[in-house]
Amino acid sequence: MTASSITINLPDDFHHHARDGDRTSTVLKHVAQRFGRCLFMPNLKPPVVNTEMALEYRTHILNNLPSGSQVEPLMTLYLTDNTTAEEIRKAHATGLIVACKYYPAGATTNSDSGVSNVENTYAALEAMEEVGMLLLIHSEVTHGDIFDREPTFIEEVMKPLVAKFPTLKIVMEHISTEEAVNYVLSAPDNIKATITCHHLLLNRNHMLVGGIKPHLYCLPILKAEKHRIALLKAATSGSPKFFAGTDSAPHAIGDKESCCGCAGVYTAHGAVELYAEAFEAEGALEKLDNFLSKFGAEHYGLKRSSKQIVLKKEAWVVPQVYQFGQTVVVPLRAGQEITWKIV
Repeated sequence: MTASSITINLPDDFHHHARDGDRTSTVLKHVAQRFGRCLFMPNLKPPVVNTEMALEYRTHILNNLPSGSQVEPLMTLYLTDNTTAEEIRKAHATGLIVACKYYPAGATTNSDSGVSNVENTYAALEAMEEVGMLLLIHSEVTHGDIFDREPTFIEEVMKPLVAKFPTLKIVMEHISTEEAVNYVLSAPDNIKATITCHHLLLNRNHMLVGGIKPHLYCLPILKAEKHRIALLKAATSGSPKFFAGTDSAPHAIGDKESCCGCAGVYTAHGAVELYAEAFEAEGALEKLDNFLSKFGAEHYGLKRSSKQIVLKKEAWVVPQVYQFGQTVVVPLRAGQEITWKIV
C-alpha cells in the first residue's frame, strides 16, 4: 500500500521516558502532538517504587503537559526485590497505576535498584496475577555478550517465569532479536511485545560504521540486519502480539557525548512518523493503525481511541537539538528528513 496521506486512530505509546524536573516539559510537548495515552517509565532517580511516588510523578506529568493537552498518563511501579503484595494491591486500587516494570539490576539506565533474582519478586507477581496488573520486562540478562543477552533471558528467566505464572499478563518490552519474535509468537496469548521505531529502522551498522554514533546507542543495543528484518516482519504482520512502545529515552547531550555515554534514543518528536516510514517500506501502511492504536490498548484492557490524526507524505527536517531543561537533547534524525508529517 502507498498513499500520500493516511488517517489513523490517535496512537498510544506503551513505553515512554518523560524524565523529571524541568526536562519533562520538552518531552511532553512532543508526546501531546502524537499520542492520546502514554505509559511512563519509573526509572527516575530515585526510582518510583511505591504508590505515593507514582501518584506524585503523575501529578508532575499533568502539571507539565502543554495547555489544552488531553494526554492520559498511565503509571508504573519500579519492581524491586522488596516490592510487597500489599503494595501491588494498593497501587492497583488507585485505577491509575497499570503495571510494574521489571529491570534486571544493572541492565539499563537507572536500573541499579532493580531485581537481582526473579524469585525475590514472586509474592508481588502472585498479587499482580491475582488483580490483573501487567508485568513489563526489560528482557535482558546482565551477563554474557551484549548481543546475546535477550535470547539468554528468554531461556533463563522468561520461560520459567511464564510457566510459574501462566495467567500473568506480560509485555516483553522493546524486543530486538529474531529469537524474541519467535518466542512471543509461540508463547501463550497473555505474552506480547512492544517494538520501537528505531529498532525497526536501524541496525548496528548505523551505530558503528564510519565512527561511533552515541545518539544511536540504546539498550537493548541495535542488532544485526537479520534481527531488524525479523522485527519489521513481526510489526507489519498484523499480529496482535506486537504493538508500539517507543522507548523514547532522552539524555542531555553531554551525557551521550562522553567517555561513558548513556543508553537511549530520543524519538518522541517523530515516533509516529518514523513508524509510518517503517511500515511504508514494508508495503504495509494499512497495518499501521492497529499496531499504534488497537493491539496495545487491547492488551491493557483499554478502549481504543475514537479520535483520529492525519499523516501526510511530506518531508520535514528534524532540528539538530531540542531544549531539554537547562541543556539540549539530540533527537533521532537530527538535521535529516523524516518523510511523514502529522497535519
